[in-house]
Amino acid sequence: MAPTPPTPHGAHSPSRVPTTAVRWIVVLLLFLSVLHFSSGNQSKSGVAKVNFREKEKQVLDQILGRYDARIRPSGENGTDGPAIVVVNIFVRSISKIDDVTMEYSVQLTFREQWLDERLKFNDFGGKIKYLTLTDAARVWMPDLFFSNEKEGHFHNIIMPNVYIRIFPYGSVLYSIRISLTLSCPMNLKLYPLDRQVCSLRMASYGWTTNDLVFLWKDGDPVQVVKNLHLPRFTLEKFLTDYCNSKTNTGEYSCLKVDLLFKREFSYYLIQIYIPCCMLVIVSWVSFWLDQSAVPARVSLGVTTLLTMATQTSGINASLPPVSYTKAIDVWTGVCLTFVFGALLEFALVNYASRSDMHRENMKKQRAACEALDHPDPSDLMEDGNTTFPMVRQCEIHMQQSRPNCCKTWLSKFPTRSKRIDVISRITFPLVFALFNLIYWSTYLFREETEDS
Repeated sequence: MAPTPPTPHGAHSPSRVPTTAVRWIVVLLLFLSVLHFSSGNQSKSGVAKVNFREKEKQVLDQILGRYDARIRPSGENGTDGPAIVVVNIFVRSISKIDDVTMEYSVQLTFREQWLDERLKFNDFGGKIKYLTLTDAARVWMPDLFFSNEKEGHFHNIIMPNVYIRIFPYGSVLYSIRISLTLSCPMNLKLYPLDRQVCSLRMASYGWTTNDLVFLWKDGDPVQVVKNLHLPRFTLEKFLTDYCNSKTNTGEYSCLKVDLLFKREFSYYLIQIYIPCCMLVIVSWVSFWLDQSAVPARVSLGVTTLLTMATQTSGINASLPPVSYTKAIDVWTGVCLTFVFGALLEFALVNYASRSDMHRENMKKQRAACEALDHPDPSDLMEDGNTTFPMVRQCEIHMQQSRPNCCKTWLSKFPTRSKRIDVISRITFPLVFALFNLIYWSTYLFREETEDS
């Protein structure tokens, strides 16, 4: 048998060639898969690490670089019509309503919204919801002002309370927190049973309705903070309306909101009406004092009169000097008249008392004189000429002695001074009660009539 020839150096056996190739192919595939996986992770991590705040800066630089804030936006649907600005406000607080200066102070968040197509931008698939600015000079702003403003200021603690939001479709939202002192002309004829309407008026200063129109936001243009507390008023309701004004330079768009305030009557009932009633009733105490107690009655009358005058001057000091008569003027005037009348009543009683004493003294003197100088009655009866006068006097006495309840009751008080006191005890309370009935029915009815 012939021997097997040896394998040449460097050659491979046919059975090992496929195994080596497979190994190289597997290594190559693993390397490619690892390379693809790493490149995929790098691409994914690259997308996740995109800084959209930096994109906002780029977008702002892009849209504001070519923007001119001096030019107003176009009208609806890109037309040359007026720019439409939608307004809504949020009333945060109402700090005071001053009757003397006829003004009120309010703090509110004021918002305006309009469409400016020049500010459209790419939102990167919804990643940028809106852009925020704090400098209002960078974009066009409506020239709105408060026409009945006396003074106002912005809030800058800790940062200025203002922002401007630009949305991808070009809508601009301007929001700012401000405090205003506004004039509020008041009608005080029914004070303190009155209701006052204070307005907040907003208008364009330079743009006419051909270029700029203000509209209230649909649905809920005015919001008021819950649990709004005022010291002496209650906010009953508010109404929004339009108040466009025409001047010789054109027609200007105007918005207004009317705030209806009702005055809280309980404060005035406790501070004014009840004290005045008490002073009037105290002045009646002098009717029950003895007419000879001159110091007590004079002191009581003068003290109540001065107290009532001080009360009246204090009330008028808290109100503006108006030319018409207020409801509180009627009340204090009548109460002052009753107190003054009680003091005058004592003067009349004192005069009647002295007159009664004088008459009593004269009667005693006449009785003494008659006892000395009067002739015997039997002598008078014998004279026939005196018979008719005595009969006539008896007839007059019988006519005067007919029964009369008032006279019978007053006859219990022999002196005129005492009778004046007794009549005053009844007359003053009755007249004061009648005045209260007329006063409250009149002014409460007028209040309801004005409300309707």
